[in-house]
Amino acid sequence: MTQKPFKDTIAVRPGEELNIAAVEPFLRERIPEMPEGPITVEQFPSGHSNLTYLIKCGDWEAVLRRPPFGPVAPKAHDMERESRILSMVHPVFPLAPKPYVFTDDTSILGAPFFVMERRKGLVLDREWPAGVEHTPELCRQISESVVDTLVDLHAIDYNEAGLESLGHPEGFMERQVRGWIGRYERAKTDEIAVVESTAKWMLDHIPVSPAATIVHNDFKMNNMIFAADDPAKVVAVLDWEMTTIGDPLSDVAITVSYWDQAEDSENLRSGFASVTALPGFISREEFVEMYARKSGRDLSRIDFYLTYAYFKVAVICQQIYFRWKNGQTKDQRFERLGRTATNLMHHAYEIATKGF
Repeated sequence: MTQKPFKDTIAVRPGEELNIAAVEPFLRERIPEMPEGPITVEQFPSGHSNLTYLIKCGDWEAVLRRPPFGPVAPKAHDMERESRILSMVHPVFPLAPKPYVFTDDTSILGAPFFVMERRKGLVLDREWPAGVEHTPELCRQISESVVDTLVDLHAIDYNEAGLESLGHPEGFMERQVRGWIGRYERAKTDEIAVVESTAKWMLDHIPVSPAATIVHNDFKMNNMIFAADDPAKVVAVLDWEMTTIGDPLSDVAITVSYWDQAEDSENLRSGFASVTALPGFISREEFVEMYARKSGRDLSRIDFYLTYAYFKVAVICQQIYFRWKNGQTKDQRFERLGRTATNLMHHAYEIATKGF
């Protein structure tokens, strides 16, 4: 039986339609290489935050990013910042797509948005892509490519590249910890018994950070695109909204926190199943060891960083669940995120008290 070729987009979800009649004149005026002809729109299904659309006109394609519909948290879903970051990072890290145009004119789509170049390839998310043969050897090669890409990003001299304005590395981890504790309090719904203890542990164990680097802040498998004809080759890194200058080990921990393993408990796996659970992908422990070896950085305090990472991801889930529970979004995918947040909080507490 012949497998269907991999397709990374879906029909636009109900309630998330894009008003193409409003956006088309804006695009044609500002993107001269856009050809004449009818425009079609599809949606990228991954992610629970910003909405991402594929704009097609003949052979020309581009990607449009906008915030979710409904009320959003202050400073969240900052389209202007992500577009600006891409314009700064793309010249020194070409895996970051080139942005074309940004606008804060909400009369067009009801929210700010930006348009960037389309990078084609495979997105490795919850399921192995159709049409690609799975082998343990390929999965190990992909694992190493993920590590290498993160090492390469952290190796960029951000001062030489003129990126120092992206963030303030002094006191980075303490700001991050206090910030995510505060975000949880503002999005709190049901009581999660371990939150207070975990938060106190993090504040009591903030390490001295290594030399600051560019920090992607959401570096994970489904924010990468791999070549369709060579799935071990990375062709793009996406979702730069939260990029800053800070502690590179926080990036490592976020990646590891999403690195699903088949032997994980159902409570942990239920939130973020990933292809990384398939045979051949390295373990979380191997990921940490490989990054340490390739980057030369000391990861002996990884327990702290992983506690922080799972706490942060739990808060992100809680924020989305808070919006769903308060009727600010109707997307039924978000109903389960309350339980996911609870499970991740308990896992963060377990790492804090028992180690990685």
